[in-house]
Amino acid sequence: MFKSGFIGIIGRPNVGKSTLLNTIIGEKIAITTYKPQTTRNRIMGIKNIENGQLIFLDTPGIHKATTPLNQFMVATAMDTFRNTDILLMLIEAPEGVHRDDQLIIDALRNIRLPVILLLNKIDLVRKNKILPLIDQFQHLFSFVEIIPISALTGDGISILMEQIWNILPEGPRFFPDDMMTDRTERFIAAEIIREKIILLTHQEVPYTTAVVVDSFKEDEKKNLLRIQATINVAKDSQKGIIIGKKGAMLKEIGTRARREMEKFFATRIYLELFVRVRKDWTNDPRMLYELGYTEKK
Repeated sequence: MFKSGFIGIIGRPNVGKSTLLNTIIGEKIAITTYKPQTTRNRIMGIKNIENGQLIFLDTPGIHKATTPLNQFMVATAMDTFRNTDILLMLIEAPEGVHRDDQLIIDALRNIRLPVILLLNKIDLVRKNKILPLIDQFQHLFSFVEIIPISALTGDGISILMEQIWNILPEGPRFFPDDMMTDRTERFIAAEIIREKIILLTHQEVPYTTAVVVDSFKEDEKKNLLRIQATINVAKDSQKGIIIGKKGAMLKEIGTRARREMEKFFATRIYLELFVRVRKDWTNDPRMLYELGYTEKK
């Protein structure tokens, strides 16, 4: 018997969805930061086991969106409800029931999918607080299981995988054994650069930055990847912040991104970064389309 299926990972921003995906797959394929709304696109991670294939879908955080970019992100996450076999809903155990958790639970009432609730970050909670929290969520929705976990440390992940396997239907092998994600190398390179920008800059800059890889060429003779990428920002002042005094910030972003790319791609990287201002791109449907954040022009 071979089992396979799609497992959506949903939750409000910054609850640990990408960290969970990376822990399950065993590789960093989704960027993670301490700042909310880091994930903008759906990212697939493929877990191949002896008699099954588990396809996990990491999604942007669900919240009340106001800008076109944030509306795209929420729509991407909500679309997961219709295209999966199982849903994993993450909440932050230290915070208890958040208003955006309730927003997601209300949306779940209209679907007929098994939903597993994961109480994440239990390494930050006293044990005597967990059972009351489980009881509280049991009264909010009919979850098939409620599992305390730590996506960061891996605590509870084996229990989660057993539960997923029990629910997962029989099915075909959708992807080759050696495939870890459906995302291209260009996408992963762009996300690594964007992660370093988020970690190194502050205020609105991380949320108004989009990275596009313009060139991705392999130099086999030199065992080298040559990557050129453009960092798009919404204001002239943000361009100055990204470049920094005498180019120091841009150099630091490039250095950190290059080091991580070399680990991921297992080769030397030559990285060139450029910065371009695209005025108010987060509110412009045409530019959102060009930067890969909408499906329609």
